[in-house]
Amino acid sequence: MKQMTLVAFLQAQNCSNYVGSWRHPATMQDYLRPEYYQRIARTLEAGCFHMAFFDDRLAMPDILGRDHAEAVRHGIRVVKLDLISILTAMGLATSKLGLGGTYSTTYYEPFHVARVFATLDHMLGGRAAWNVVTSLNDSEAHNMGADDHLEHDLRYDRADEFMEIVLSHWDSWGDDAIIQDRESGIFADAGKVRRLDHKGKWFKSRGPFTVPRTPQGRPVLIQAGQSGRGKNFAARWGDLVFVIYPNMEVAKRGYGGFKEQVAASGRDPATVRICPAVYCIVGETEAAAQEKRALIDGLAKPVDGLSLLSEALNYDFASKGLDDAFTDDELAGIKGLQALRDRVVAASGKRNPTLRDFVEITGRGTIREFPIFCGTPKRVADEMQAWVEGGACDGFVLAATHMPGTYEEFVRLVVPELQRRGVFRKEFTGTTLRENLGLPRAAPFDWQR
Repeated sequence: MKQMTLVAFLQAQNCSNYVGSWRHPATMQDYLRPEYYQRIARTLEAGCFHMAFFDDRLAMPDILGRDHAEAVRHGIRVVKLDLISILTAMGLATSKLGLGGTYSTTYYEPFHVARVFATLDHMLGGRAAWNVVTSLNDSEAHNMGADDHLEHDLRYDRADEFMEIVLSHWDSWGDDAIIQDRESGIFADAGKVRRLDHKGKWFKSRGPFTVPRTPQGRPVLIQAGQSGRGKNFAARWGDLVFVIYPNMEVAKRGYGGFKEQVAASGRDPATVRICPAVYCIVGETEAAAQEKRALIDGLAKPVDGLSLLSEALNYDFASKGLDDAFTDDELAGIKGLQALRDRVVAASGKRNPTLRDFVEITGRGTIREFPIFCGTPKRVADEMQAWVEGGACDGFVLAATHMPGTYEEFVRLVVPELQRRGVFRKEFTGTTLRENLGLPRAAPFDWQR
C-alpha cells in the first residue's frame, strides 16, 4: 500500500501561512522565542511527520499602496525571522524530524548557501532540506541592494547555474576523504578534495569547499516552481515538489504531467515526491469541525488578500478598482508568481481578468487558497487517502489555521486514523531525511560534465 508523505508548512513570523491565524484565540503568541518552534517540532515528530519546512520572503508585504503601514497595522506577515537559527533550535529538540528552510538563489551566493545547508545537515545528523526559490518582488530586491527584481525566466536561468555550483561544492569531498591519522599526521586525502574553479555567465566560485560531504550525501531539495519555466526547474532539481492544486481532478492531471517531466529530464520519477498544500480542520464530530471552520473563516480581512496578491504578483492592487480589468501590458508585466497569474486567466475564462477575479479565484488571504479537508478524523482521512491512492499526489504539505493547534489536533485525531488504515507509518524508518522519505543517499553530482 502506498505510504503518504506528510510535511508541515511553517512560517517564521507572527502568523502561519494563513494571515488570520494570529487573530485566532488559541494561537500562541511567543513566536519570537525558541520554545514556540520547539513545541511544534516535538508535536510533528510525535506524529511521525517527515518534515517541517519554512517558507520565507526577504521583505514584508509593502507593495499594496506602496507602503508598509497597512501590513504592519493588520499583522500581514510582517515579522520574518531568519530561518537557520530556528531550524537549529528545532533540530536540538528532535532527533528524527526533517527540517527545511527557504534560501533565495537570486539574493545569495552559491558558496554561502552551500556552506549554510551542508553545516546544518551535519548538525542535524542528516535531516536538513533547502527550499530553493528565485524570490518574488521588487521589495526583496530593494532590501538586498538591487534596483528591481530580475525578469521571471532569467531568474530561473541564473538559478540553474546556481544549483550546479551548490551541488558541485557539496560533492567536492569524497565520502572517504577524511583520514584523521594522528600517528602519520595526515588529516585527509588531498586527492579526494577537489576545487571547483567555476566561471559561468552569472557566477564565479573557486573553492575548495570547506564542509565535508554530509550524512545523507547532500541536503534534500524542495522546489515549488509551477510556471512552465518553473516546472522545468523543479523537474531537474527537486526531491520534494510543493504544489498548489485547487481540487483532485486538477491534481491528477498535474501529478501525471509533472512525473513525465521528471522522467524527460533524465531522473527517476519514483525518487521525487509531489505534495500539494492543504488545510485540515478536524473535530471529534462533524458539527465541531464545522464550528471550528466558521471561526477560522471569520478571521480573514479583505486587506489580507490584497496585500498578499500585491506581494506575490509584484503589482500594486490598490492601483485598480475591484472590477477593473487588467490590460495585456499589465498582465505581461507581472514579474512575480506567473503561475498564479496564469491560473486566474484560465479559471476566469477571460483574456483580461479583473482584480475581483484575482481575489476570488486565488483565495489569497483566506483558507480557500488551498483545498480544505474538514470534518471528523474519518472524513479527513478518507479525503487524504483518496488523493494519494487516486494518483493525485504522494502526500501533503499541511498549512496551519492556528498555531500550534492545527498540528496538535491533526496528530491527535487524524494520524492514528491514517496509521490504522496502513497508509501512514507508525515510526520513522531511518535516521536521515532521505531515508525517511524513502529516497536513496544522494549520489555525487557530475560537476565536471
